[in-house]
This record gives sequence, structure tokens and C-alpha cells, in this order.
Amino acid sequence: MTSGSRRIAVLDAPSNLGLRPPAPLTVPGCYKLAGALRDQGLLRRLGAEDAGYVVPPRYERGEWKPGDGVFNAPGIASYSVKLADRVGALLDGGAFPVVLGGECSIMLGHALALARRGRYGVAYLDGHSDFRHLGNSDHVGAAGGEALALVTGRGQPDLTDLEGRAPYIRDQDAAVLGIRDDDWSDELRAAGIETWESSRIRAEGAGAAADAVTAHLQRDGIEGFWVHLDVDILDPSVMPAVDSPDPGGLDADEFVTLLAGLVQARGCVGMHVGIFDPDLDPDGTLAARLADLLVAAIGASSAAA
Repeated sequence: MTSGSRRIAVLDAPSNLGLRPPAPLTVPGCYKLAGALRDQGLLRRLGAEDAGYVVPPRYERGEWKPGDGVFNAPGIASYSVKLADRVGALLDGGAFPVVLGGECSIMLGHALALARRGRYGVAYLDGHSDFRHLGNSDHVGAAGGEALALVTGRGQPDLTDLEGRAPYIRDQDAAVLGIRDDDWSDELRAAGIETWESSRIRAEGAGAAADAVTAHLQRDGIEGFWVHLDVDILDPSVMPAVDSPDPGGLDADEFVTLLAGLVQARGCVGMHVGIFDPDLDPDGTLAARLADLLVAAIGASSAAA
């Protein structure tokens, strides 16, 4: 970036290990997200440096069945350590990482990188809380739908306690924004997790939500925070190319206001983008739309940083 502004480094983390196959004998297409956004000139438009690519393990769900725990867990665990190493190096070098996923289990790598450094929080922007665990479900399986539970210490130790650092993020240092009203809102609030459903964001304003959450994550004792972005926070009328599109999401203006307010806040150290599936966008129209939205939010934050 230009002198005096935040130095953005774009890193690809194209893991699809934490999602169910969309159909038999297929794999989730979100691993193509990074390439689709790069094709839209995202790095050039953000003035970002290219931090390269973290190669994920093979998607190998095998004969998994309910009761077997999280599928692809060994691969997710090893990938989380590799991703933490790369993100940590970028942070050590003074960069603001923008990580292009992938699905939501890549949050484990970012959370591990932050836990190595101290006490950090997360602003979790998602249409779903990703809070499934054995305390509220009869089985687990797809880590993408369990990512927030895992990073807050709920789940099998081979994922929740890498390097003996469980929980990577404390409940009170997490904030969830954009979930639909039928998600686990009551459980999140009971755990002390700041929660803004999409309906609340719409009622009180995206700017107010960003201000409240940044204040929450700037409390004494918290050294900074990460922004997790699952693009299914957007309404399907704006972004249908996701694995679980649900009505009632944010419109484009709400999205840009919310994301810009978070990433330009004091203490925000990085972010990632996930779940967009280019297989559901054959002509590239939605990739172009998503790139425009990201530039509007992140570019504005870079100029202000």
C-alpha cells in the first residue's frame, strides 16, 4: 500500500476440508475462491502484496459416518499449523493479512496464530454461528459448521487443543454478526459471546453494530482481533454462490458498512474470506460482485488506516 496506509498481504488458503460434498463423488468448490478473486484483479485493486499459497491436504472423507467425529480432522489439524505459521510470519512482518479461503475451518489456523501471540478476539461475520458441538447436537462432522465452537474449545482435542493452547479464543472475546434468527443465539449469549443477528443489524444499523463490536473487542486485556468473513452473511439475492444460502441476510450496503467499520478499527490485525463457490458462478458475475464489495470495504479501510 501507499506510504502511511496499512500494508495488505494476500495469502491463499484454499482448503475445502471442512465441508460436506455437495453431491456424491464431488468435492466442495470453495477451494477455487482465491483464484476467482485474483482473476478479478483483487490484489491490484487493493494495492496488496502477494503472500503466496498454503497448499491443503487431499480431501479424503472416506467412509465417515455420524459418530466418527470430525471428518478430515488429521488434515485440518496439520493444515491449521501450517497456516498459523504463515499468518504469524505475516503479522511479525507488520502486514495486514487478507486470507482467501477456503471454508470456515481455516479459522483454526488463524486462531492458533493469534493464540501463540497472546489474547486475541474474533469478529465472526457469518450467516450461521458455526457453533455445532456435542453439547447441542447428536453428532459432529463438518468442521466448517463447527469452527466457532472449535476455536472456543468445544470439540475433540486434536482440533481444539493444538500445541496445548485451548481455547484459542475465549468466549467473551468473540462476537458473532449476521446469523439468521433461528441459529443458536440463546446459547451464544449464555456463553457470553456478543451476538448480532442479521435482523438486529438491520434494525439498529450496520454502523452501530460495527461500533459496538469493535468497542467490545478493544477492551483492556485483548491485544487485537481477527475478522472471519463467510460470504453467506449476504442475502442470497446478492450472493447465491454459497453452500447454504439462507434468506434474511445483509444487503450490499449493510455488508460494506459493517466490514469496513471492523477492518479499519484499531486492533484489527487481519481477516479472511470464505465459502464463495465459483462452481456456482460459471460466468464470473458473482466473483466480480464479491471483489467489488471487498474493495469497497477493505480499500476504504486501507486508506483510513
